[in-house]
Amino acid sequence: MTRLAQRLSVVQPSASIEISRRAGAMRRDGIDVISLSQGEPDFDTPAAIRDAAKTALDDGATRYTDVDGTPALKQAIVDKFKRDSGLDYATDEISVGAGGKQVIFNALMALVDPGDEIIFAAPHWVSYPDMVRLAGGTPVALACPAEQGFKLTPAQLEAAITPHTRVLILNSPGNPTGAGYTRAELRGLADVLLAYPDVFVLCDDIYEYLVFDDFEFCTLAEVEPALKARTLTINGVSKGHAMTGWRIGFGAGPRDLIKAMAVMQSQTTSNPASVSQAAAVTALSLPLDDIKARNAIFAERRDRCLAALNAVDGLDCRLPEGAFYLFPNCEALLGKKTPDGETLTSDQELAQYLLESAQVAVVPGTAFGLGGHFRISFATDTERLMEACRRIAKACAALR
Repeated sequence: MTRLAQRLSVVQPSASIEISRRAGAMRRDGIDVISLSQGEPDFDTPAAIRDAAKTALDDGATRYTDVDGTPALKQAIVDKFKRDSGLDYATDEISVGAGGKQVIFNALMALVDPGDEIIFAAPHWVSYPDMVRLAGGTPVALACPAEQGFKLTPAQLEAAITPHTRVLILNSPGNPTGAGYTRAELRGLADVLLAYPDVFVLCDDIYEYLVFDDFEFCTLAEVEPALKARTLTINGVSKGHAMTGWRIGFGAGPRDLIKAMAVMQSQTTSNPASVSQAAAVTALSLPLDDIKARNAIFAERRDRCLAALNAVDGLDCRLPEGAFYLFPNCEALLGKKTPDGETLTSDQELAQYLLESAQVAVVPGTAFGLGGHFRISFATDTERLMEACRRIAKACAALR
């Protein structure tokens, strides 16, 4: 057997990707599985963006680019931050990677030493703890239940900071809950951070454009300019522009960090795909009409799915401000028995039951650091989404 590096012992495969893989295998076996496990818009990339990629191919833009982004894309990102958040950056304060995940990983590798602590709210994106561990750091997940909107409070942050705290990761709107921090809530966190000049901040804003109702997105460096020099603001085109497969993410932050991240990327993947970068330039320059139209569809799906799930005895779900996820509490179902007589003792077992009996793939909350819940993505066809809700309701009604 091959001897593998010990560093792999501290990480696990992404739970959402693994469940999507299992659902795909069942579908290949002819089982009608509805997968609500992956965070991916079901819309096609807008035509103007696809056309930009075709033009880039025809123009021969198929060679290596600068390691961390073309000048054209970096300028488009600079323009985006100025337009959307009033933030001023130079192009040498911009890093482009193969997706937001790579940008976050590069930053952690550049910032974190063994023994450093990295704080984030739980529930959290499944990849944060494992990326922290791979960088040699210690993840510090702070429980943020539904009663506090799944959001970190200033008091929690203050109590969690130690001499070993190196980084705070903020995700708004968040995965898996869709919870978004208001300007006032970010102001409260900023006031704490101002007293700890050695704490760096990673703001994961990948769902910036996916917001609903009257929620107004803002980001930490916008709310408190004094923190801009120790904040990396991370975004990308995957979610808002329906470009998950194009793999373009980016970050804006201090020059020394951006330079270090470029060194890291130069020895791993080198540059993101040249054609994807050309397409992203167009994506960032387009008006937001297509995004607003998709958001209206997402909001309708959210509301219908939320009502359907909250009508199920044993489920309780909070209204999210953004993203395309619901994170219902299922604790009332734990301890019940399936029609086969098996007692469900955890959200993982409930997720397995829904996959096997209802043919609906969801991700258990434990994967996100908060058990007693599960996550569904409503970024899927409305008819199939409502059919999934009916199947979930039927499966839950069969528990005793």
